[in-house]
Amino acid sequence: MSITAIVQNDTITLPPGVHVANGTEVEITLQEDKEAVTGQAEELTEALLAIGAEVKGLPSDLAAQHDHYLHGQPKR
Repeated sequence: MSITAIVQNDTITLPPGVHVANGTEVEITLQEDKEAVTGQAEELTEALLAIGAEVKGLPSDLAAQHDHYLHGQPKR
């Protein structure tokens, strides 16, 4: 079962009508701030694109044949 609850003063308040038996073990997963995560992803994307723009002379099939270029395995 999955529910969304609110924390107030370090106490988890369940929504109305939701009852959990005393002694029930629960797992709590905190929801991340989606706007902050999106902003971080955008910053990382921009940084990686900037690095990629600086790199010259890579083979056009690097993504598909990375094992060949990195580890010397035969091309697929």
